[in-house]
Amino acid sequence: MHATIHGERTLADLDSILAITDFSASTDAVLSRAAQLAAEHDATLKLMYAAPGGDLPCPDAACRLSHHALQLGQRHAISVRTVSRTSNTDEDVASAARCADLVVAGLSRVRSVLSFLRGQPVERLLRAARRPVLVVNPEAGPAQAAYGRLLVAVDFSEASHNLIAAAFALGRSAQVELFHAISTANEGKLRYAEVSDQAIKAYRQECRRYARDRMFRLTDSTDARRNRVYSAIRHGDPARQVIVQQEHSGAELIVVGKHSASALSDFVFGSVAQRVLRRASIDVLVVPHDFQPATRAAAVRRLEQNPRAMRSLGG
Repeated sequence: MHATIHGERTLADLDSILAITDFSASTDAVLSRAAQLAAEHDATLKLMYAAPGGDLPCPDAACRLSHHALQLGQRHAISVRTVSRTSNTDEDVASAARCADLVVAGLSRVRSVLSFLRGQPVERLLRAARRPVLVVNPEAGPAQAAYGRLLVAVDFSEASHNLIAAAFALGRSAQVELFHAISTANEGKLRYAEVSDQAIKAYRQECRRYARDRMFRLTDSTDARRNRVYSAIRHGDPARQVIVQQEHSGAELIVVGKHSASALSDFVFGSVAQRVLRRASIDVLVVPHDFQPATRAAAVRRLEQNPRAMRSLGG
């Protein structure tokens, strides 16, 4: 059973992990991390090939995918499957993602009109699938061990509880640091309105008191896990401050939420999650605030529609 927080299913159990690769050197780290997590959580790993935007599919993709599956299955003693179809659109990837508890993808940079207007492949995947996506940064290198320290960016909304649950689920023995950045945008508005420096200082102190109180409630709610939960609060742009705090704390993974938004909204305003992805030098777990849990019924329906879509290898 998957644990629930405030009535919503979380990532307490990872039964199915989908890893997306384009066979580039940068996605070797994706397969490595996905296999490590599958072994740690005793989960089934599914491998899917998706050609880089605008490129023709690799002619021997199915063979190469099977080879990776066999290697990973033997090396990590896990069950590995492959998606046999090799010419996959964005919707094909999103459809497969909806049947997985976690999606592991790379931080590819595609230069095209589509990517400029609608975002990079991983950003489009987040909007379409509404699944938690672990974005593996190739700079971090192949996975050597489980994550040891996680940084969770919280905004004190109800979704923050799901982010914390996701962090504990992914890093079972990791130290977890909750982080909140107090935006200074309103201070700029107050200065523009010629509010006194003393009033602005009082406003900042009140914001900090509120943040400390809400942070205490979050850390206190973790109950028995409190002995490995830390917290920090900073002032400034949330995305930038998350990166600064990660560099300060040495966290190996950033966990951040993403509000539901259209491609146009993301293009015009840019979400905190997007900006963190573009600036981070480590892996980032993005959990959509409206994420839809994968269900066995959904997986069964998909397999019934295309019974030959999946074939088991090894494990």
